[in-house]
Amino acid sequence: MNDFSDLLKADNNQPARSIRIVDAQGLESWLGSQPERVRALAAAQKFRGKAHEFAILPGEEAADWSVVAGVASAAKLGPWCLARLAEALPEGAYRLAEGAAGAAMLGWLTAQYRFDRYRREENGSGARVLLTAEVAQIDAAARLAEAVALVRDLVNTPAADMGPAELEAATRKVAERFEADCKVTKGDALEHGFPMIHAVGKAADKRFAPRLIELRWGDPGHPKVAVVGKGICFDSGGLDIKPSSAMRLMKKDMGGAAHALALAQLVMGARLPVRLHLLIPAAENAVSGNAFRPGDILRSRKGLTVEIGNTDAEGRLVLGDALALAGEDKPDLIIDYATLTGAARVAVGPDLPALFANDEALAAEMDAAGTAVDDPTWRLPLWDGYAEMLKSDVADINNAGEGGFAGAITAALFLKRFVPDAVPWVHLDTFAWRPASRPGRPKGGEALGLRAAFHMLQARYGRKK
Repeated sequence: MNDFSDLLKADNNQPARSIRIVDAQGLESWLGSQPERVRALAAAQKFRGKAHEFAILPGEEAADWSVVAGVASAAKLGPWCLARLAEALPEGAYRLAEGAAGAAMLGWLTAQYRFDRYRREENGSGARVLLTAEVAQIDAAARLAEAVALVRDLVNTPAADMGPAELEAATRKVAERFEADCKVTKGDALEHGFPMIHAVGKAADKRFAPRLIELRWGDPGHPKVAVVGKGICFDSGGLDIKPSSAMRLMKKDMGGAAHALALAQLVMGARLPVRLHLLIPAAENAVSGNAFRPGDILRSRKGLTVEIGNTDAEGRLVLGDALALAGEDKPDLIIDYATLTGAARVAVGPDLPALFANDEALAAEMDAAGTAVDDPTWRLPLWDGYAEMLKSDVADINNAGEGGFAGAITAALFLKRFVPDAVPWVHLDTFAWRPASRPGRPKGGEALGLRAAFHMLQARYGRKK
């Protein structure tokens, strides 16, 4: 885990380099107020005031210099406005010449994220510290950055070192930190109580044995919130095996679990007045002599029978059992995260989690929250007209839709069968991966839809000041 605690500090007039914020609209005015040598240096560095551009400017003394940084809008800084600076400036302390960093604190922190667990050589860059008068916001920004880093760390870790047991250990670590209760179901109890989780994971080596990981926290009298995350620690596709090109990134197939655990950490860190129930069905979808087969019929925890049309549609199976248990508590709402379908990526690309909801108010809250914190989601229809694609001649439902159409929608409709009708539910089909780097957001595991859900929960349940 990256330590962000010392990268934001209260500004007590310590020595620091100054950062002047300028946008393209204000560039001409700013240049007009500068001496010729500053204008010349800005031009030499091709500074045009565009987002993520910056230039180093001289001071009066030989060792004195400052920074001018371009942003999309100087009136309101977004999360990533300062991220490029935190990646590229020399180590040391900095402060904004005027104005507040606000949301941009997050990008300052996440830009300094490093996944170096497997690197022998040390990273030579030191810390860039941002001084701020917004002292009350420092802890909240650090908690957000820690949650983002948790997702990245878990997803970036290879499957050999991030199996169900390691997911359990990560959950127990978070539970201990916040004095939450942690329960793990595996073995015979898993087979009888959660038969679909067992079926998906039974072919894996015993070191990667499947399990259901649960965390409970909060006052039982508070509104109940269930968070479920798909924890397929590696997905070979099972007997319907994936091609090598599709299997290459399947260490990230537990990205839903990583998001769910990070959201739980945020909820507990903010001490939201809720009764939290985290559920992570963890398994490896492996190939062996006892692997579940196409054509098998599984009985779920809910009692529905499921015909296996494709063993590579395993995520919805483990989620089905976990959602059934979550619904038994009659929660106020259910949120689930899953790296569920390639169809969602075709529809909305890697940056936008596809959002499905059975409740219009909840969907609107999620959309507003994502917009507010620059963590957008995109709603797709939970259209019951496609439910017939999941029909089975021999069971209650098939796990894979016929014909290949509307894959993200049919997957969500499958999950819907395991959610009580009266419980508001939102399903996020997230990629959990960034295929190319952006300021503050390196290539690799990524939290997408995490901050949106947390902001929504804060708006619903946050204590009034």
